Amino acid sequence: MSASASSAPASRLSAIDRRGAERDVPGLLTAALADPAAVVVAARRDAVPTDGTGALRFLPVAEIPAGASWAFLGRTPEGAPVLLAAVGDDALPELAWSSLRLAGADLDPVDAEWAVLAVSVARWLRDSRFCPACGAETELAQAGWSRHCPSCGRQHFPRTDPAVIVAVTDAAGDRLLLGSNAAWPQGRYSCFAGFAEAGESLESAVQREVAEEAGVHVAAPLYQGSQPWPYPRSLMLGFRAVASDPDEAEADGEEIAEVRWFSRAQIADALAGHGEITLPGPVSIAHRLIVQWLGERP
Repeated sequence: MSASASSAPASRLSAIDRRGAERDVPGLLTAALADPAAVVVAARRDAVPTDGTGALRFLPVAEIPAGASWAFLGRTPEGAPVLLAAVGDDALPELAWSSLRLAGADLDPVDAEWAVLAVSVARWLRDSRFCPACGAETELAQAGWSRHCPSCGRQHFPRTDPAVIVAVTDAAGDRLLLGSNAAWPQGRYSCFAGFAEAGESLESAVQREVAEEAGVHVAAPLYQGSQPWPYPRSLMLGFRAVASDPDEAEADGEEIAEVRWFSRAQIADALAGHGEITLPGPVSIAHRLIVQWLGERP
């Protein structure tokens, strides 16, 4: 099957209520912190607390230590405020902290979306205290969703960087090209990915990244879906593309150590935990792109 006839996209529709229109309500964050029904998603770098079943653990406001940075994330279906508390690296040691990279696939869609949102905003709160234009310390506004510079008057928002990730097939659609990053353990393979550059369309970024990393020219990149990925602040935009000449495939030897064409049987074995290669885990859009291709009829 060609890329133009691919199955359901890899993106996931929102499962949470962010209540973005409320962020300009005066005193929103103060009122939410005083609401006894409020629940908190704590974030410690890229980790969130989970309970004994692997679900996201929501905390009461009273359990958050002093010094946390706060933001209003949205509301539960019952209307209770959902807050972010960005805490220090050693805070709340009694909790079970789980990295999104490792635990994200085990969270249900609602918990996973709250967790990704919390980690993304927490990174911005921690890393963007000062105005990039004049260097002055900024003031939080919009319930934690923007920063105002009292010196130059600029307003700053959480930054998201677009990145493309591409599942490359041959013309028949029965082989998948994957690469092994030079920094990864031997035998680990994934789709090709990279950030879109200034002034570059996503389709051009797909063609450039695949050509740079795998030596392959691709035609007609087709968008498949997206995934927010707070490493550090990416929006991963998934594509399918067809290699014009599969024999061109050659690793760049710097970022990518090896590229290989894989059959469906080889990919199925790897996903089942057999064979000689390791593939991305279920938390990633790379996994969903690979599984999507595997389920198609060649």
